[in-house]
Amino acid sequence: MKNTKAPRHEELQPAELKLRVDPDFFEFESTRNITPIHEIIGQERALKALKVGVELWAPGYNIFITGLSGTGKATTVKQMLEVIRPKCPVLKDYAYVNNFEDNDRPCLLVFPAGEASKFKHDMNGIIQYLQSKIPQALEAETYKNKRKKLLAEFSEKEQKLMNNFEEKLKKENFSLGQIKVGESSRPEVFPLVDNQPIIIQQLDEQVKQGKINKEKAIEISTKYALYQEELQSVFKKGLKLSQDYQEKLQSLEKNAVNVIVKGAISGLKDKYKLEAVAKFLDHAEEHILNTLDLFKGIRPKTDEDGETLNADYFKEYEVNIVLDNSSTKECPIIIETTPSYNNIFGTIEKFSDGHGGWYADFTKIKAGALLKANGGYLVLNAMDAFQEPGVWKALKRVLMYGKLEIQDFVSYYQFSPTILKPEPIDCRTKIIFIGSQYLYSLLSGYEDDFKKIFKVKADFDYEMNRSETSLIEYAGVIKKLVENEKLMEFDKSAIAAIIEYASRYAGQKGKLTTRFSFVADLMREANFWAKDNGENCVCAYHVHQAYNNGKERHGLFESKISEMISEGSIMIDTQGERVGQVNGLAVYGSDYFSFGKPTRITATVSLGNGNIINVERESGLSGNTHNKGVLIIGGYFRDTFGQKFPLSFTASLVFEQGYGLIDGDSASTAEICTLLSTLSGVPIKQSLAVTGSVNQKGDIQPIGGVNEKIEGFFDACRIFGLNKKQGVIIPEQNVKDLMLRDDVIEAVQNNEFHIYPVTRIEEAIEILTGMKAGKLMKNGHYETETVFGKVEKKLKEMYLKLRPFPKKNNGLANNNAGGKTLKRK
Repeated sequence: MKNTKAPRHEELQPAELKLRVDPDFFEFESTRNITPIHEIIGQERALKALKVGVELWAPGYNIFITGLSGTGKATTVKQMLEVIRPKCPVLKDYAYVNNFEDNDRPCLLVFPAGEASKFKHDMNGIIQYLQSKIPQALEAETYKNKRKKLLAEFSEKEQKLMNNFEEKLKKENFSLGQIKVGESSRPEVFPLVDNQPIIIQQLDEQVKQGKINKEKAIEISTKYALYQEELQSVFKKGLKLSQDYQEKLQSLEKNAVNVIVKGAISGLKDKYKLEAVAKFLDHAEEHILNTLDLFKGIRPKTDEDGETLNADYFKEYEVNIVLDNSSTKECPIIIETTPSYNNIFGTIEKFSDGHGGWYADFTKIKAGALLKANGGYLVLNAMDAFQEPGVWKALKRVLMYGKLEIQDFVSYYQFSPTILKPEPIDCRTKIIFIGSQYLYSLLSGYEDDFKKIFKVKADFDYEMNRSETSLIEYAGVIKKLVENEKLMEFDKSAIAAIIEYASRYAGQKGKLTTRFSFVADLMREANFWAKDNGENCVCAYHVHQAYNNGKERHGLFESKISEMISEGSIMIDTQGERVGQVNGLAVYGSDYFSFGKPTRITATVSLGNGNIINVERESGLSGNTHNKGVLIIGGYFRDTFGQKFPLSFTASLVFEQGYGLIDGDSASTAEICTLLSTLSGVPIKQSLAVTGSVNQKGDIQPIGGVNEKIEGFFDACRIFGLNKKQGVIIPEQNVKDLMLRDDVIEAVQNNEFHIYPVTRIEEAIEILTGMKAGKLMKNGHYETETVFGKVEKKLKEMYLKLRPFPKKNNGLANNNAGGKTLKRK
């Protein structure tokens, strides 16, 4: 009788299930005896990219840092910049001053670092100096004598003008007087009748009284009109005399204080030899000479309530320093954690006049982080920046054109503020965005000009190679965290345990995670439990206690599923055999830890056209990757069994008791094996579970979460009792990823649990059924009494059942067959 029993397959040995760290590898007893490492480890690629982006000062060489959360991007980028030690451009101070030609467009003054505050101090000193010296100059006897002489000349000319006009009126029997109009009075020409002045409207009454005749009245009216015109001319001449007087008086005042003002201003010009400063001082000098009343103590007119419109009379001469780099000795590196529009670009504050009006001037211009980092580096969270209204659009303009315009974000206000347009600032800030790979791909694919302004991408790796050198470096990082967090010292057994968990977190034996937030959390909690136990040093026990307690805190969902498995609510078999049913393995993600649990996968077949129905897809519970996996299964069956005759079955695959979305292709091997079992009639051992992706040629491919899946089935088996037959089939490529729990390794060591690595579907089906898979013989058929042979036989029977009968030809079919009835073959 032909042997159909499957050959024995190799199992993994305990040493292959976890790469342990021997505490004796370390030549120290605890972190007390080692030096902390302050350098960044495991991020060589990112450091090289950052070096290019940081040191290359050219348009568009801003940096986008990508990486998983917890790899320390936000907290270590500043340290990285310090490690690279970039050459910083010459820093400058920036100040806004009044534009005396257009108040709505404040002027920008740029100084070498530390000079702006000196200029402001000097400018304030000059204004105070002029406030005291100008009144003194205008009180000098020389000035007073000249002013008296000028006033006497004006009075004489004005009096002469009026006297000549009055003499002319007197000769024509007219006089000059005042007439009251409302609350005020104005000059008026009066006719004289009987040497008595009358208003022109009384002439008719004088005619009626017979004091003058009608012809005389007409003559008086005619002359009155002429003298009215001449009166206007006289007053125009008087106004011109007054204007000339004021101009001469102002000129006299200017001449009196000119030496003082010019001397003070020229001193500043000599000290600050900058073109913009000289231009501002020229305008300030001219403005001072034109507004000497302020320096004489004459204040502006008040409003209706008697309050001054602007209490700060000398604000126009102030210097508003928006950025003072006098105390900045190194290249500015700013990490902005709240990248709102105002925080990034600055703002223009408003002030109220007390009557509902809001105003702004150059003294209310405030700098944002972008200007504060000018010549240096500004670090932003990319997602936060994109979520803040207006930030990305304005930032893109600054990076494209190199000009920063400080404006208010007016959409936040319900009123119409005073609009200022400050002079733009040349901006050379390098932007460092921190975000995810997904966000970078989205922006580079859909955002115009993104690649032009972010030419450097720095990828933070989430893992690093595990070697003897990296183990020592990891210990140094642990020491640094101990110092920074002020934790108790960790002995070498605790360091070994942390490194083992770091490998498990990385998902591979030969890797260590660089998501140091996980390591820091584990250390903090281990420190807590060591203190709680009254210890003065953290050991491996406390690290394991911290990990297990953390997992328990977040393990409610896992415990509920385990409870339902033990109660039979979720039906899982861990012993016996069954046709068309296999234990698949799924990983459930929680908020902190992930875990694996078995799930029952079943298959049914019927006559059909070769289609495989994905029940999850039909019910809307299947993801794209799982859909692809089922289509690959169809390709595998066509390639393996569809070369001699068409596949004539319809299959139905289902994850039993699955009520949520299912995605991923790691169940493809299990689904193929349960279909092979259904078609061959060979039962599958329920004491085994299987996981693995597969291609159309039957090669088993690696999957994720292998540790969680193995441990999940082990826990399920332990619920019902270990029987020394249970185990898991995994892809051989995943052996390097194994970092299993100690209780699983102990069960394998005691031959209570088994782990089988496989590379082909044939190996998996042999382990699951105990029957040979079967090889393809030279005649194109599979060996009989094997799984594949039985599948082929079943598929051929199904094909023959669906093959149509030969057509009858008017009863001639039997004759053509030699009198014999045709039968199906």
